[in-house]
Amino acid sequence: RMLTRTPSVVTQVFLLLSIVLVIAIAVIQINQQQILSPGLKYGIVLDAGSSRTTVYAYEWPAEKENDTGVVSQTFKCIVKGPGISSYESNPEALARPLDNCLNKVKQRIPVHLHKNTSVYLGATAGMRLLRLQNETAANEVLASIQNYFRAQPFEFRGAQIITGPEEGVYGWITANYLMGNFLEKNLWRRWVHPYGKETVGALDLGGASTQISFIPEDSQENFNSTLPVKLYGYNYNVYTHSFQCYGRDEAEKRLLALLLQKSNTSSIVDNPCYPQDYNTALPMKYFSGSLCTQSLRPANYYPNQLVNFHGTGDPGLCQEMVSLLFNFTACRDREECPFNGIHQPKVKGNFVAFSGFYYTINALNLSGHFSLADFNSNMRFFCSQSWAQLRFMLPKFEEIHARSYCFSANFIYYLLVHGYNFDAETWPQIHFQKEVGNSSIAWSLGYMLSLTNMIPAEGKLIQLPLKPSLFAGLLIFLTATALLCLLFLAYLCIVSGNQKNISRVEYVFVPE
Repeated sequence: RMLTRTPSVVTQVFLLLSIVLVIAIAVIQINQQQILSPGLKYGIVLDAGSSRTTVYAYEWPAEKENDTGVVSQTFKCIVKGPGISSYESNPEALARPLDNCLNKVKQRIPVHLHKNTSVYLGATAGMRLLRLQNETAANEVLASIQNYFRAQPFEFRGAQIITGPEEGVYGWITANYLMGNFLEKNLWRRWVHPYGKETVGALDLGGASTQISFIPEDSQENFNSTLPVKLYGYNYNVYTHSFQCYGRDEAEKRLLALLLQKSNTSSIVDNPCYPQDYNTALPMKYFSGSLCTQSLRPANYYPNQLVNFHGTGDPGLCQEMVSLLFNFTACRDREECPFNGIHQPKVKGNFVAFSGFYYTINALNLSGHFSLADFNSNMRFFCSQSWAQLRFMLPKFEEIHARSYCFSANFIYYLLVHGYNFDAETWPQIHFQKEVGNSSIAWSLGYMLSLTNMIPAEGKLIQLPLKPSLFAGLLIFLTATALLCLLFLAYLCIVSGNQKNISRVEYVFVPE
C-alpha cells in the first residue's frame, strides 16, 4: 500500500504544478503583451481666408477609431501679409510669406515623415469672390500655390476653393469634436461614442462670409441646406448656410459705400460707427472695388480717389445704418425665414461662436456666455468712446481693428438677433470662444477630420513576452503532462481498488 501511495502523491504534485504553470504562462502572455503603436501621422492644413492665411499642423495615431483619426492640433502659424486673394495681380509673390511658417512646420514634423505628410489648402470666401470677379486671376493664384508646394518635401494634395456650406459643416465638426461630442474615453481608456450627448451649433464669422450650422429640431425635415455628415460610425443631418458678403470686412465695406452714397459731399463723410474724433482717408477702391459693394458703387467711381471719413461715435445712428445692410423684406413675414429670403429652421440648443465673433466680444470686455442685456450695455458704452479713450481700453491696440469694433458689435447684434432669431432667452446659449484646450475652433480641423476618413489605418503591432511557437509548445507539453498525470492517477485508483477486493476475498475464505 505504501508503494501505491508514493507514486500517487508525486503524480498529484506534478498535476498541480502543470495546471499552475499553464495558468501562469497564459496570464503573463495576456497581461505583459505590449501594444506597439504604429506611431503618429501628420497632416497640414492651410486655411486661406479673405484677410489672412493660417497654417495648422495636426497629428493623430496611425490606428484610427471607426475610420476617423483621433486628431489634435500640434502647431499653428499665421502667415504675414493679407489673404491669398489679394495677390491676384502678383501671384508669384505668394511664396515668400508662406516660407516662414512652412520652415517652422518642417522642424515640428520628424524629417523621415515629411514625404508621407499630406498638405491641403482650403480657400474660403475671399477666393470665392475673386473667382466670381475674375476666374483667370483666381486660377493663377491657385496655380502659384501648386508650384510652391512642388518644391516642398510634403505630399501636396491640392489647393481648392471650398464652398460656403462645406466651410460651415467643417466648422461645426471642429466645434463638436473639440468639445467631446463625438468621442470620449471610457473607464478602460477606450474611445467610445458619448451616451446622450447633444451636439452644439456653430457660428463662424470670417472676413468675407459668415456661417451658421446646427442640427435642427426635426433634422429629418428636408431643408435644402441640410447636409448629411458621417463621423465615427454615426450619421448627422446638419443644417448649414453661408452668407456671402456678410463677413465682417465685406459688411463694413458695404457700410462705408452706403455712407458715401447717402452723404451730400465726398470731401468728408460722417461715420457714426467710427469712434468720436477718428479721421481716416480711404481710397475708393478699398470699399467700392469689391464685388459685394458693386450695387452701391457711385457713378463717378475713381478707384484711387481718397474719401475722408470722420467718426461721430453715435451708437443709435450706427445701429440704424447697420440694419440697412440686411434685407429683411425678402422673407415677407414667412415663418422660419429671417433675412435675405433664406429658409432657416428655429435655432435649437447651445451654440459656439468663434473667429470674428470672439475677437469682437473680447474687445467689449466680455467672454464666454452672458445675457443679451449685458452685451447691449457694453456695446453702447464702447461705441460712445472717443478715439483717444479707446487706446486705454483695448488690451491690444491696432488701428484697423480698433476703429471697427463698434461696427462689428452692431453687426453681430443684427446678425444674431434679427438675422438668426436669437432672443433674450436663447442668447445666453451662445458661448463665445476662440479655442478648446490648445486647439483653435476653425473649419480647418473639421476639414482634416473629414480627410482622415480617407487615410488608411495601420494595424496595431502586438509584442508578446513569449514567442507564439514557444508559448504553444509549453502549453502542449504542460497540458500533456497534466493529462498523463490524470491517467496515471486513474490507473493507480483501479490498481488500489483491485488490491482491496483481493484482500476482502482472502478474508472471507479464512478456514475456522
